[in-house]
Amino acid sequence: MHTPVSMLMGVVFAPLGLVLVFTAAITPQWREGQARLGAAGRAGATELLLLRSDGLWESCLQVVHSEVKECWPVSGSYQRDARVRMVQGMVLSSLFLCGAGIVLASVGVRCWTDIPLRSVAAAGGLLVALAGVLSLAALGVYTHNLSKLGIEVDSNVSETQGLNVHKPPRLTLHPAGSLYFGWVGAWVQVLGGAALLFGFKSMKCSSCHKQRLKDSAEMYEVNC
Repeated sequence: MHTPVSMLMGVVFAPLGLVLVFTAAITPQWREGQARLGAAGRAGATELLLLRSDGLWESCLQVVHSEVKECWPVSGSYQRDARVRMVQGMVLSSLFLCGAGIVLASVGVRCWTDIPLRSVAAAGGLLVALAGVLSLAALGVYTHNLSKLGIEVDSNVSETQGLNVHKPPRLTLHPAGSLYFGWVGAWVQVLGGAALLFGFKSMKCSSCHKQRLKDSAEMYEVNC
């Protein structure tokens, strides 16, 4: 049986996309920003440059150009933000769909036999592609609201309660490495799912065709 290149691409891309999206999900570098801590302009004052980074489930604070770093589970207004919770749910759903799709595709391809289960493999490819689309949607929501996540909640609570609280300088937040891993992984999922979904249309089983010809042939005994 001749295995299409598109099917081989799907078998490779689907697990790769799952690994990339999973790596992005568990790492705390979806967004980051720098802030200076200390009394600037005073003689003998020590000024520290801090790097703040946030992920879906963890935030970190590190002193720039040093190994001093502290991480903690997301909390406060960032954790309570409805958009962050929505992205968390979408990413978890994407990982589950992609894993289920890979299992179905593995059963459908059946590399140990000559005849694949095309419908099962196609269903697996569909799940992987849907997982990629869900990942893209989650990343799009996070990227679009990146500088607002957890900030608008604080301002709304302060206005509602009439509080006059001192607010620290706002960080200039920008996308970080985990977000880029997620984008690459999501597109790889879409490509892998599409390859699995359409990879069996052109598949031809030459051995099956020969077997059918052999079974349909009639043998006659000739006496001379």
